[in-house]
Amino acid sequence: MSSVSFSYGWKYDVFLSFRGSDTRHGFTGHLYKALRDKGIHTFIDDEELQRGEEIAPSLLKAIQESRIAIPVFSQNYASSTFCLDELVHILSCFKEKGRLVLPVFYDVDPSHVRHQRGTYQEAFNTHKQRFFHDHDNKLHKWRNALSQVADLSGYHFKHGSENEYEFIGKIVKGVSQKVNCSLLHVADYPVGMESRMLQVNSLLNIESGGVHMVGIYGIGGVGKTTIARAIYNLIADQFEGLCFLDNVRENSNKHGLVHLQEALLSKSTGEYGMKFGSVNEGIPVIKHRLHSKKVLLILDDVDDLDQLRATIGGTDWFGSGSKIIITTRDRHLLICYGIKSTYEVNGLNKTEALDLLRWSAFKTEKVDPCYRNILNHVVTYTSGLPLALEVIGSTMFRKSIEEWESALDQYKRIPNKKIQDILRVSFYSLEEKEQKIFLDIACCFKGYALTYVKDILSSHHGFRTEYGIGVLIEKSLIKIDACGRVTLHDLIEDMGKEIVRKESEEEPGKRSRLWCPEDIVEVLEENKVRLLWN
Repeated sequence: MSSVSFSYGWKYDVFLSFRGSDTRHGFTGHLYKALRDKGIHTFIDDEELQRGEEIAPSLLKAIQESRIAIPVFSQNYASSTFCLDELVHILSCFKEKGRLVLPVFYDVDPSHVRHQRGTYQEAFNTHKQRFFHDHDNKLHKWRNALSQVADLSGYHFKHGSENEYEFIGKIVKGVSQKVNCSLLHVADYPVGMESRMLQVNSLLNIESGGVHMVGIYGIGGVGKTTIARAIYNLIADQFEGLCFLDNVRENSNKHGLVHLQEALLSKSTGEYGMKFGSVNEGIPVIKHRLHSKKVLLILDDVDDLDQLRATIGGTDWFGSGSKIIITTRDRHLLICYGIKSTYEVNGLNKTEALDLLRWSAFKTEKVDPCYRNILNHVVTYTSGLPLALEVIGSTMFRKSIEEWESALDQYKRIPNKKIQDILRVSFYSLEEKEQKIFLDIACCFKGYALTYVKDILSSHHGFRTEYGIGVLIEKSLIKIDACGRVTLHDLIEDMGKEIVRKESEEEPGKRSRLWCPEDIVEVLEENKVRLLWN
């Protein structure tokens, strides 16, 4: 299952990095036992692995497969080049894969680690002599790593200030809360997920202390929610409060904005039963309760600015380091709200699409070669839309090639209802004039030059169409390619044509638009010319 091996479970909960001669048989040994006794799966290297100069591949793998890394900075930690290399790798995982790092300063001043003073300065003086030429720039990497990790929130122990047993208890309690936080189901087959998730994660700028908002946008069914769930699972353990608000559009329409406020505050604080009489009553309560709390908030499927104004307001509502993710079909909504960091989710490439289709339809990546052609035809038909691949794949589970071919022919004539229902949400969010422009383009003007389309449609409708076309672009319903031509996803094109076909399934002459040559000929022959427009 290599193509879908990306998952959100880790082999280890905790990876311990430490100077063996300092703390193995003392503090770190006791911490390891306490973590294990609490049921926290912890990796601790045995002494054999630290005898060489290079970190063993098995140790690097253990770091990558650990959810949390705890480097224990003792007096002689920096004297070990092995420990310093290990720390560089830990921080690399922290940045690239969103892993959590909890530094422990054991009888060491954090400022000595940050600025390499005291025994840390002595260690680097020795390293300077040994790595005189330093072709690999090791010293700079080590100093950088120490400075970065010392700025992270962690634990500081000083002999005489508290009992070591109680100090270890604090660490175990904190780690336990993080590893036990509930994760979300992401996808049965998260094909192509890791690269997209990491791109969004980089926009969040996790290591910064500021409040940051990121918008994820794209057409329905392209995977926005899936990416948001994956991000949630990846970084949830780094926050004091968590809230994933599902289906904001639907819940707002059904239950109102106050319901969204109550749900957000309940989930992010863990206190349930809060009720507000109005949106204006809820806003100051949210600000008061969360302004000093580091929270992760995800608002899924937002379609109205009022939903954002009622729930996330401004960056001053939340504590330092808070991160907010918004998923929407409407890029313009993100622009209007002043969200500068945005990510457009595009369809899967051909390789990814084939992988997802195989797993959805056959529950394996190895498929009888005789299915190759029909699978390629399905991938072409879906244009890499994950929703369509999963729906068609699951529908065709254990079906013969003949059944596959028959189903695909039918989908081309009458699109799948489940797929169409998801895509139609964007259409029904348009104003009437914008709906007309969209149907014109979907039925008759795909692939034409934008300037030509504007002129034709403006002349026909009697109003300038630039704004309406802009709305369609912002809602990811159409795109303009590098050559200035209007284009749209094949399934969105099918959705538009199906809306028009439904105007009169039996009599093409009663439809508002005609594009199929056979229908046009039929109408002309019956002298019912309704070519393109009523």
